Amino acid sequence: MSIKGVIVDLDGTILDSTWVWTKIDHDFLGQRGIDVPPDYSQAIISMGFEDVAKYTIKRFRLQETVEEVMAQWNAMACEAYASEVNLKQGTKELLFWLRERGIKVGIATSNSASLFVPCLLHHGIYECFHSYTETGDVKRGKEYPDVYIKEAEKIGCRPEECVVLEDIIPALRGAKSGGFITVGVREEKWKYEEKEFAASCDFVVNELMETVAILEQMSAAERVS
Repeated sequence: MSIKGVIVDLDGTILDSTWVWTKIDHDFLGQRGIDVPPDYSQAIISMGFEDVAKYTIKRFRLQETVEEVMAQWNAMACEAYASEVNLKQGTKELLFWLRERGIKVGIATSNSASLFVPCLLHHGIYECFHSYTETGDVKRGKEYPDVYIKEAEKIGCRPEECVVLEDIIPALRGAKSGGFITVGVREEKWKYEEKEFAASCDFVVNELMETVAILEQMSAAERVS
């Protein structure tokens, strides 16, 4: 089966942005006299933006509404995404390589367009993407295949014709359960055990451009068959 589409996650996969949310967690909870619990990041890792807000309000018994919390987080992240968040190594090269070969690229993200669109425009890669789907557009988070299925429909390919690039284990498992070919992109922050990470996906890369060799291998196998 030839590859017709690639779906990428943003934060931690093509954007070097995990530091933004770590800082926001510490600043937001710190302003309320709360230390960030050790398990907080893992608890919210595959949730959508709104679900994280609901979880945070419930866990820490906050008085703000979901809308108020989300607005505060957006305001705290806006400047960083517009001018401070960098691309991970090999992002542009991979996107240009895919575009030259007519492979459509979509986005599946827990982030919101108000943050990531200015970032992609700033780095000159917004036009490399065919479309995007946020986890808020589907009923379940990234531990399920819903967001990837919806984005695959937008770019016009079946799951088995589509490669998903993700940096977190729950998301890789979610995409894999939907029949997608999965590539795990290592992100140092998560400190996953090597065997566990490898078991969650079909392929593992340390840098994005290593994906090219995987796609070329698939193409060669298709020609032989």
